[in-house]
Amino acid sequence: MKQQKEMITMLLAGGQGSRLYVLTKEVAKPAVPFGGKYRIIDFPLSNCANSGIDTVGVLTQYRPLELNSYIGNGQPWDLDRMNGGVYILPPYATDKDSQWYKGTANAIYQNINFIDRYNPENVLILSGDHIYKMDYAKMLAFHKEKNADATIAVLDVSLEEASRFGIMNTNEDDSIYEFEEKPKHPKSTKASMGIYIFNWQKLRQYLIDDENTPGSANDFGKNIIPAMLANHEKMFAYRFDGYWKDVGTIESLWEANMDLLNPQSGLNLDSDGKIFARNEPHPPHYVGDKAEIAESIVSEGCDINGKLWYTVLFSGVTVEEGAELNSAVVMSNSVIHKGATVKYAIVAEDAVIEEGAVVGDDPCNSADPSEWGIAVVGRGAVVKKGQVVRPKEMIEPGANR
Repeated sequence: MKQQKEMITMLLAGGQGSRLYVLTKEVAKPAVPFGGKYRIIDFPLSNCANSGIDTVGVLTQYRPLELNSYIGNGQPWDLDRMNGGVYILPPYATDKDSQWYKGTANAIYQNINFIDRYNPENVLILSGDHIYKMDYAKMLAFHKEKNADATIAVLDVSLEEASRFGIMNTNEDDSIYEFEEKPKHPKSTKASMGIYIFNWQKLRQYLIDDENTPGSANDFGKNIIPAMLANHEKMFAYRFDGYWKDVGTIESLWEANMDLLNPQSGLNLDSDGKIFARNEPHPPHYVGDKAEIAESIVSEGCDINGKLWYTVLFSGVTVEEGAELNSAVVMSNSVIHKGATVKYAIVAEDAVIEEGAVVGDDPCNSADPSEWGIAVVGRGAVVKKGQVVRPKEMIEPGANR
């Protein structure tokens, strides 16, 4: 058996991301690009690196090829280690059967042998679809100080928002006495962030018991945490007060990209805790004489001759003269031809917006707010000359309008 580690991480990255629609038709949600040069999974992996965690199991399932290739040996996140490192953990066949991960708890249960190899005192459970920066070492110190069996990170949300989250009701010492999933009448505003530290030996037994419980959803929020509370285990809420966003919807993904452009949002990727990524080298971007750029991010290799306002461009994007982009996210190697407009929209990689085409619109121009939303053009799609992609409309990957 290897030397005992104080804590290892299990990163749940197998979600289909169905609410991201055309953006996850071909890739797993954690592999979706973000912020000009990152992918969503860069955030938890970088947090682990910055927190001194050197062993991370990444549990993949849905369309894992691109995600697996991106993570590689973990070198960009300092996770290429002899004793530890990053491991891709897909579901695997046993002598009895072969099955997908049935739920978050079952995903960890299927990897008990992997965790046991490192004999950790504690296990950190993370989701692969959140944008935030966090020092897990501080959370571990809190967990040890409280001598907790489980510590759950919580974010203080508004009372109006609380009904959308799992809510932790706590005593004055932050010990948890009740967990409510999306309560209609919340008693507190401490929302679970889906970030857990468990005493491994304690969690190990609960996972085994849950797996042997007929009808269980095999889920941390629905089964493991309620079971531990029912048995009066020592469970504490760890308060987090930084930026955090679940980017599980088109709107929230777009909002998080826009937050990078807002100094007041709290999302600062240049401050303490660098976010690392695996990026292909590109030449510097080019800005033409007639280009106009305001409050935007322009990545390497872009060729800009049009107008940008409040826009995030990934590497290799071309914006021709006369094109206008406003509150847009345009992913790598897409081309916006002359006279085209892209507003309040997400354009995925390798897409082409032809001359004079219109993608999305300003919400101020919508008579019915319920009809407005972010327009999305899928990977490799072509929006033909003069065509209109309405707000909320989604163009499938590879489509040729």
